[in-house]
Parts: sequence; structure tokens; C-alpha cells
Amino acid sequence: MRETLRHVEQMLDESPVVDVTETFERFRGMLAALKAKIDARFELTADPGSIGAYGAHPGGPGGRIDAYCGPEIDWMVHSWLGDPAAGFANLHLTVWLGPQVDVPHLGVALLLWPEGWFYQNYIPRVNLAGHGDYYDRHYAPLEADWLRFREENPDFTWFTSRAGFIRAGLSPNAYCYSFPRTRGNADVVGELLHARVDHWLRLVDGAEPVPRAGRAALAATDLAIRRNIAERDPANALGVRYFGRELTDRLVRALWGGDRVLPRPG
Repeated sequence: MRETLRHVEQMLDESPVVDVTETFERFRGMLAALKAKIDARFELTADPGSIGAYGAHPGGPGGRIDAYCGPEIDWMVHSWLGDPAAGFANLHLTVWLGPQVDVPHLGVALLLWPEGWFYQNYIPRVNLAGHGDYYDRHYAPLEADWLRFREENPDFTWFTSRAGFIRAGLSPNAYCYSFPRTRGNADVVGELLHARVDHWLRLVDGAEPVPRAGRAALAATDLAIRRNIAERDPANALGVRYFGRELTDRLVRALWGGDRVLPRPG
């Protein structure tokens, strides 16, 4: 298994300018299909504070952020940012559960720089080293699949972030790989993401409720994790490059719900 330690900006700057619009649309359709599964399971309402579309796409850099919440969902973000015609796009689908259950949150990201990259994580809500039962419930059953992916997909290169805080946020079974931008590799990613979302939905359906006395503390921890991940993401530098500091700061707040209008569940 190969590994890369390069910054995303470095990968983009050192690559030729390639129009990746076709793959971008394929990835966008992939995330829409995953979101449809989530929409079918949860009651969701678009937050009035959502940014929606911004920028100059398709004539230049642009993007879109749509945020949702509901009785069981604290914050869900479906978004993309970039300039596909110039070789870059960053797409996200993240689902942050409310405190009624302690199932890990769902993180999915796809990137074009112009090669492919993907991330999938069940974001822990506890320190796994101190909660072995939590690890056994949510992560241990997927260990064999995670190892098999590394062994059976030589086209995929493990991506190690140069930011230690980002590495700290990866669960033991997170996926974080770059790969050649081929249809076959995109199919591998799509199959994996659908399997992981399906499994996550089953975890939610089978979860025991969190006692009411523990929900406020869990909600506070969730918000701190979400805000830190959004604000400390090294890829925010690309947002500043495309859209300037003021709009980028607003986009980052949208990722963690800093300007939300609807109340948090629970």
C-alpha cells in the first residue's frame, strides 16, 4: 500500500490543468444517491440559514452548501466547492446525529485535484481507547472489510494529512485514499460508500437511546468536534484562494452550523 504526504494545495498546483467536469458530475450524482437514502430514513428540514449556491460556476469557481436538521439529525451538510473545468472540486456529505443515540456521525468526502480522492469515516463521539464497548459495537465488525480494501485495491494510495489534528479525527476504520481518475476506480468508491451508508443506517435503527441526563453533554461534545473539524481543515486555504477570507469564513460556519436558524434537537 502506497502513501502520500502532500498537501491538497500542493497536489493541485503540481498537476496539469484538466477539465474534470464529467467526473465531478459523476461524483455529484453519487452523493445525491447517498443523500436520498438518508432523506428516506430521517425527517429533515432545510435550515433557512443555508447558503445555497455561490460563486460563478460553470463559468468559474463556485459551489453550494445546503444544510438540514430534524428531530434525529443535529446538522447535515450536502455541499461542493471548486472549479471543475480547471481541475478541482471538493464534495461533502456529513450527517451529525442528535444526542438521542450515540452512534458515530457519518462523514463522506470526494475530491478531484484532478486525480481522485475520497474519505469516509464514522466519526467517534467518545474516546475509543477509554470506551472499548463503543469500539466493539461500532468499529470492530468492519475491521476485516477495512483491511481487505487495503490489500485488494493497489490503485488506491493512502493519504496521510500533514495536519496532526486531522489525523487525530480519523477512526481506526476510516478510509482516506487518492486514486487514478478512472471509471473503474469511481465504481469501487461508489460501491464502498453505499455499503458504509447502509451499515450506518442499520446502526442508527438498532441503537439504544441515550439516557436524557446524558444528552446535553453529548450534544456539547458533538458541536465541539464538528466546529473544530470545520475550522481546522487545511483545505480551507483553497476556499480563501477562490473566494477570499470573508466568504470562506461564512462557508466554514455553515459546515458546523454557526449561523443556523433552526434549534438543535433535544
